[in-house]
Amino acid sequence: MDFLDKECIMSLNDTVNLKDTVELLVKMLIKNQEDLEISEKTNGEGDNHVIIELKVNQEDRGRLIGRRGKTINAIRTLIKAAAVKSQQRISIEVLD
Repeated sequence: MDFLDKECIMSLNDTVNLKDTVELLVKMLIKNQEDLEISEKTNGEGDNHVIIELKVNQEDRGRLIGRRGKTINAIRTLIKAAAVKSQQRISIEVLD
């Protein structure tokens, strides 16, 4: 577990840093880290629904999504599980 430092593990438990946790996970998967754009929006349904949008280099899209979407779905599941603690709803979208 060398790639998971103390700060990362703390951010998994902290509701404020879910965007940072997504960014860390995605950066570990992609090659062109400088092309990563990540934004956070709230849906009009109140503050408890957050949408995290990811934009990566075209070469890294397949690596991020994975076969049949398994990689991105695993990230979504992990982040949603962490968000339950704070009663938030989180969606992760990969943009073109």
